[in-house]
Amino acid sequence: MATVSCRADELVRAAEALHLHGRAHEGIDPKGGEIIVSGGWFRYQVVVRSERVYIVQITYLGF
Repeated sequence: MATVSCRADELVRAAEALHLHGRAHEGIDPKGGEIIVSGGWFRYQVVVRSERVYIVQITYLGF
């Protein structure tokens, strides 16, 4: 299973590919999502105009 940083890097690359000129974006932001990782998951939100991917919630289940 890939590490959290590898998945986050892939998420950023996908956002860049979809929205090449983020600051010029005029539509609504894409829907966020959840990524399951070993021991839990994290929830993210992409904000195109600020060219950022925010981690909204991290859940650690302890196993």
